[in-house]
Amino acid sequence: MPARLLVSFSGGETSGYMTKWILDELSYAFDEIAVVFANTGEEDEETLRFVHNCDRHFSFNTVWIEGVQFLGERRAAGHKVVTFETAARKGEPFEAAIRKYGIPNQKFKDCTRALKRKPIESWAREAGWGTDHLIAIGIRADEMDRISSDAEKRRIIYPFAKGFPRTKPQVNSWWAKQPFRLNLKGYQGNCKWCWKKSDRKLLTIIGENPSYFDFPRRMEKEYGKVGPEFRHDPATRHTPLSPDYQRKFFRGSRSTGDLFALYEQKKGKFPLACDDHLIFDEELDVGSGCEESCEVYGEDDSDVEE
Repeated sequence: MPARLLVSFSGGETSGYMTKWILDELSYAFDEIAVVFANTGEEDEETLRFVHNCDRHFSFNTVWIEGVQFLGERRAAGHKVVTFETAARKGEPFEAAIRKYGIPNQKFKDCTRALKRKPIESWAREAGWGTDHLIAIGIRADEMDRISSDAEKRRIIYPFAKGFPRTKPQVNSWWAKQPFRLNLKGYQGNCKWCWKKSDRKLLTIIGENPSYFDFPRRMEKEYGKVGPEFRHDPATRHTPLSPDYQRKFFRGSRSTGDLFALYEQKKGKFPLACDDHLIFDEELDVGSGCEESCEVYGEDDSDVEE
């Protein structure tokens, strides 16, 4: 069988550097290497521009894909191929996943699976790769806690964590020598408003770009009562749902409106997030692992009922 490597390009700088290194240093080891980027429709425009620049300057030949959901069917997400010019920018792929599975949050961690992993796997099947390939993920040596515990079973390799270990300062040093960079601060990340971010990051982003939260606000309004828990017969539930229960995005079962109220309460009373922020506050800085990007095949990326 041909030796194949699928590089999951998240759109972050670590992932971009890893992709360039793989194409330069590991091409001899594989018959085929494919670079795939899965767009959710809620990526920051700078992320899309960065992926596009990597293609232009480094010839990644990235395959741009978006998830396709099959409403009313017990069927995992498929994919469609797009380009930088045609990629969704109004959350369309994300909304389709929410329409099927409900709003993702700490309890229902569906978004990476439905918007990234399953579409990537769909592309691999259509390309004739099946499951006969390795998958390269851009996690660094200083992020070992993000490595999947069943990486070998899932055929995942982490070149920048094992084999050719790189740290964040080394990644920054490499990019400082390149003709372009990802023009996002660390706390901003590729997803404009990711629910995994700490409150400090979210409140800082609210102050900078409140319109970024128009999408999650609308999703909560339109799809707050979508999900498998609403399909079960209330009489058979061990703990019945309260009449006012609905899904919300943010930690502590908080809505987008709750975050904006918290911002007004704390505005001017806390240090804003920044790349070198060293203060830790138990209320504002607890997060769920969202840094510069959201990688597939993490510990939270598991299969659920389709």
